[in-house]
Amino acid sequence: MFEHLKPYNIILASNSPRRRELLAGLGLDFSVNVLPNIDESYPPTLPYDNVAEHIACKKAEAYKAVMHPDDLIITADTVVIVDNRILGKPHNAEEAIDMLKAISGKTHRVVTGVSITTSTTHRHFSVATDVTFASLSDEEIEFYVTRFKPFDKAGAYGIQEWIGYIGVTSLNGSYYNVMGLPVQRIWKELKALKQ
Repeated sequence: MFEHLKPYNIILASNSPRRRELLAGLGLDFSVNVLPNIDESYPPTLPYDNVAEHIACKKAEAYKAVMHPDDLIITADTVVIVDNRILGKPHNAEEAIDMLKAISGKTHRVVTGVSITTSTTHRHFSVATDVTFASLSDEEIEFYVTRFKPFDKAGAYGIQEWIGYIGVTSLNGSYYNVMGLPVQRIWKELKALKQ
């Protein structure tokens, strides 16, 4: 089943432990290699649903100069969109609390953009999932931020953590996408490489 991927040295370009866990769940052999200081800016006029894919492609572009001919690079970026606002990763507890208050009692959209790049191909796509949260109390929000320190997570939360257990009331789309990597779609795109 993995024969067509054997010629490739699969590299996940992400520091995220959740992305590593999810990609490993596909049964693939891969390594992790993260370049420092990649520009993750985007044009202010870019539609919000396109931001994560734009950033994933910028990350892939940064690897082109150091790629070997047999490398297959997977880059990704995730954003949370609520009330016409993009929530990235919080820089501190105050920002995390503000983000969680913004999604409390509402439906927000999680978009993960992915780029799969080889020396001859470049596939990129976005996957969106709508997540609805119950209303969270200030005490619940502060407990989560203090205990789990979600500063490496878009929107200041991990769906697989305590806040997801007590807060998420419904989900429309891929659960794994909300964790940070739409593995079903990645598998589909990797399978298409043999065609």
